[in-house]
Amino acid sequence: MEKQKIGENFFIPMPVVLVGTQVKGKVNFMTVGWCTRANANPPMIVCGIGNHHYTPKGIGESNTFSVNIPSSDMVEKTDYCGIVSGEKADKSGVFDVFYGSLKTAPMIRECPVTIECRLVKAVPLPTNTLFLGEIAGVYADRKILKDGKPDFPAIDPLFLTMPDNRYWTLGKHAGNAWSAGKKFMQQSHKDTDKGE
Repeated sequence: MEKQKIGENFFIPMPVVLVGTQVKGKVNFMTVGWCTRANANPPMIVCGIGNHHYTPKGIGESNTFSVNIPSSDMVEKTDYCGIVSGEKADKSGVFDVFYGSLKTAPMIRECPVTIECRLVKAVPLPTNTLFLGEIAGVYADRKILKDGKPDFPAIDPLFLTMPDNRYWTLGKHAGNAWSAGKKFMQQSHKDTDKGE
Protein backbone atom coordinates (compact mmCIF):
# COMPACT_ATOMS: atom_id res chain seq x y z
CA MET A 1 0.00 0.00 0.00
CA GLU A 2 1.34 3.42 -0.92
CA LYS A 3 2.43 5.60 2.00
CA GLN A 4 2.12 9.36 2.28
CA LYS A 5 4.28 11.43 4.62
CA ILE A 6 2.01 13.26 7.05
CA GLY A 7 4.56 15.12 9.15
CA GLU A 8 6.89 14.53 12.07
CA ASN A 9 4.39 14.58 14.94
CA PHE A 10 3.55 11.79 17.41
CA PHE A 11 1.19 9.13 16.09
CA ILE A 12 1.67 6.52 18.82
CA PRO A 13 -1.20 5.95 21.29
CA MET A 14 0.20 6.56 24.79
CA PRO A 15 -1.02 5.58 28.26
CA VAL A 16 -2.29 8.47 30.37
CA VAL A 17 -0.94 8.67 33.92
CA LEU A 18 -0.94 11.15 36.78
CA VAL A 19 2.54 11.88 38.11
CA GLY A 20 2.56 12.75 41.80
CA THR A 21 5.14 14.87 43.63
CA GLN A 22 5.50 17.18 46.58
CA VAL A 23 6.58 20.70 45.64
CA LYS A 24 7.72 22.76 48.63
CA GLY A 25 6.01 20.16 50.84
CA LYS A 26 2.65 20.40 49.03
CA VAL A 27 1.09 17.51 47.09
CA ASN A 28 0.83 18.06 43.34
CA PHE A 29 -0.36 15.92 40.43
CA MET A 30 0.22 16.37 36.71
CA THR A 31 -1.26 14.51 33.75
CA VAL A 32 1.45 12.88 31.62
CA GLY A 33 1.01 11.10 28.29
CA TRP A 34 4.64 10.08 27.79
CA CYS A 35 5.32 7.22 30.19
CA THR A 36 6.61 3.68 29.65
CA ARG A 37 8.64 0.81 31.07
CA ALA A 38 12.37 1.37 30.77
CA ASN A 39 14.12 -1.59 32.45
CA ALA A 40 13.14 -5.07 33.62
CA ASN A 41 15.48 -5.74 36.56
CA PRO A 42 15.50 -3.62 38.58
CA PRO A 43 12.08 -2.52 37.34
CA MET A 44 12.19 1.05 36.03
CA ILE A 45 9.77 3.44 34.38
CA VAL A 46 10.40 6.64 32.43
CA CYS A 47 8.19 9.72 32.12
CA GLY A 48 8.83 12.55 29.68
CA ILE A 49 7.77 15.92 31.13
CA GLY A 50 7.99 19.34 29.50
CA ASN A 51 10.78 21.48 30.92
CA HIS A 52 8.40 24.40 31.53
CA HIS A 53 6.18 22.44 33.94
CA TYR A 54 6.00 22.77 37.73
CA THR A 55 6.18 19.02 38.53
CA PRO A 56 9.93 18.61 37.81
CA LYS A 57 10.66 20.92 40.75
CA GLY A 58 9.02 18.42 43.10
CA ILE A 59 10.83 15.45 41.60
CA GLY A 60 14.11 17.32 42.06
CA GLU A 61 13.34 18.20 45.68
CA SER A 62 12.55 14.69 46.93
CA ASN A 63 14.12 12.48 44.22
CA THR A 64 10.84 10.53 44.22
CA PHE A 65 7.61 10.55 42.25
CA SER A 66 4.52 8.42 41.73
CA VAL A 67 2.85 7.15 38.59
CA ASN A 68 -0.91 6.71 39.00
CA ILE A 69 -3.09 4.97 36.40
CA PRO A 70 -6.55 6.58 36.26
CA SER A 71 -9.61 4.76 34.94
CA SER A 72 -11.83 6.33 32.28
CA ASP A 73 -14.39 7.55 34.83
CA MET A 74 -11.64 9.88 36.14
CA VAL A 75 -11.18 11.65 32.78
CA GLU A 76 -12.38 15.09 33.98
CA LYS A 77 -10.10 15.25 37.03
CA THR A 78 -7.27 13.73 35.00
CA ASP A 79 -7.56 16.34 32.26
CA TYR A 80 -7.88 19.12 34.87
CA CYS A 81 -4.51 18.12 36.32
CA GLY A 82 -3.01 18.54 32.85
CA ILE A 83 -4.47 21.96 32.03
CA VAL A 84 -3.98 23.63 35.41
CA SER A 85 -0.47 24.23 36.78
CA GLY A 86 0.31 23.44 40.40
CA GLU A 87 2.19 26.72 40.45
CA LYS A 88 -1.13 28.58 40.07
CA ALA A 89 -3.62 26.22 41.71
CA ASP A 90 -3.52 23.94 44.75
CA LYS A 91 -4.26 20.43 43.43
CA SER A 92 -3.57 18.71 46.76
CA GLY A 93 -7.30 18.24 47.46
CA VAL A 94 -8.33 16.90 44.04
CA PHE A 95 -7.75 13.27 45.11
CA ASP A 96 -7.60 11.18 48.25
CA VAL A 97 -3.84 10.77 48.81
CA PHE A 98 -1.84 8.00 50.44
CA TYR A 99 1.88 7.16 50.76
CA GLY A 100 3.89 3.97 50.46
CA SER A 101 7.34 3.06 51.71
CA LEU A 102 9.07 6.10 50.19
CA LYS A 103 6.92 8.55 52.24
CA THR A 104 7.48 11.40 49.73
CA ALA A 105 5.73 10.14 46.57
CA PRO A 106 2.00 10.94 46.93
CA MET A 107 -0.30 8.37 45.33
CA ILE A 108 -4.00 8.56 44.40
CA ARG A 109 -6.35 6.21 46.22
CA GLU A 110 -9.01 6.50 43.47
CA CYS A 111 -6.61 5.17 40.80
CA PRO A 112 -6.86 1.39 40.39
CA VAL A 113 -3.07 1.05 40.12
CA THR A 114 -0.38 3.30 41.62
CA ILE A 115 3.41 3.08 41.47
CA GLU A 116 5.98 4.79 43.69
CA CYS A 117 9.43 5.48 42.26
CA ARG A 118 12.91 6.57 43.32
CA LEU A 119 14.53 8.92 40.81
CA VAL A 120 17.48 7.19 39.13
CA LYS A 121 18.34 9.82 36.56
CA ALA A 122 16.95 12.90 34.85
CA VAL A 123 17.90 13.20 31.18
CA PRO A 124 17.40 16.76 29.87
CA LEU A 125 16.32 17.11 26.23
CA PRO A 126 15.62 20.30 24.25
CA THR A 127 11.93 20.59 25.26
CA ASN A 128 11.39 17.79 27.78
CA THR A 129 13.20 15.91 30.53
CA LEU A 130 13.06 12.14 30.87
CA PHE A 131 12.66 11.13 34.50
CA LEU A 132 13.86 7.56 35.00
CA GLY A 133 12.54 6.01 38.19
CA GLU A 134 13.18 2.69 39.89
CA ILE A 135 9.89 1.19 41.05
CA ALA A 136 9.82 0.86 44.85
CA GLY A 137 6.25 -0.44 45.08
CA VAL A 138 3.10 -1.09 43.07
CA TYR A 139 -0.32 -0.89 44.73
CA ALA A 140 -3.59 -2.14 43.23
CA ASP A 141 -7.26 -2.30 44.17
CA ARG A 142 -8.29 -5.87 44.95
CA LYS A 143 -11.29 -5.55 42.62
CA ILE A 144 -9.06 -5.19 39.53
CA LEU A 145 -6.90 -8.23 40.30
CA LYS A 146 -7.43 -11.53 38.53
CA ASP A 147 -5.28 -14.44 39.73
CA GLY A 148 -3.09 -11.90 41.54
CA LYS A 149 -2.39 -9.87 38.37
CA PRO A 150 -3.93 -6.63 37.11
CA ASP A 151 -6.95 -7.16 34.84
CA PHE A 152 -6.70 -4.34 32.30
CA PRO A 153 -10.36 -4.26 31.23
CA ALA A 154 -11.22 -3.84 34.93
CA ILE A 155 -8.63 -1.04 35.28
CA ASP A 156 -10.19 0.69 32.24
CA PRO A 157 -7.12 2.88 31.54
CA LEU A 158 -7.00 5.97 29.34
CA PHE A 159 -4.85 6.44 26.24
CA LEU A 160 -3.84 9.69 24.54
CA THR A 161 -3.52 10.20 20.80
CA MET A 162 -1.74 13.14 19.22
CA PRO A 163 -1.95 15.44 17.33
CA ASP A 164 -5.76 15.15 17.66
CA ASN A 165 -5.40 15.37 21.49
CA ARG A 166 -8.09 12.82 22.34
CA TYR A 167 -8.53 10.31 25.15
CA TRP A 168 -9.45 6.70 24.36
CA THR A 169 -10.18 3.55 26.32
CA LEU A 170 -8.89 0.00 25.94
CA GLY A 171 -10.26 -1.93 22.97
CA LYS A 172 -10.88 -5.64 22.50
CA HIS A 173 -8.31 -8.38 23.10
CA ALA A 174 -6.47 -9.06 19.81
CA GLY A 175 -4.07 -11.87 20.74
CA ASN A 176 -1.47 -13.00 23.26
CA ALA A 177 2.09 -11.63 23.25
CA TRP A 178 4.91 -14.12 22.62
CA SER A 179 2.26 -16.52 21.35
CA ALA A 180 0.18 -15.03 18.51
CA GLY A 181 3.09 -15.26 16.06
CA LYS A 182 3.82 -18.96 16.63
CA LYS A 183 1.44 -20.12 13.90
CA PHE A 184 3.13 -17.76 11.41
CA MET A 185 6.56 -18.90 12.64
CA GLN A 186 5.67 -22.57 12.06
CA GLN A 187 4.33 -21.81 8.59
CA SER A 188 7.41 -19.76 7.62
CA HIS A 189 9.69 -22.62 8.80
CA LYS A 190 7.72 -25.08 6.63
CA ASP A 191 8.07 -22.75 3.64
CA THR A 192 11.83 -22.44 4.28
CA ASP A 193 12.21 -26.22 4.54
CA LYS A 194 10.46 -26.59 1.18
CA GLY A 195 12.93 -24.15 -0.34
CA GLU A 196 10.25 -21.58 -1.16
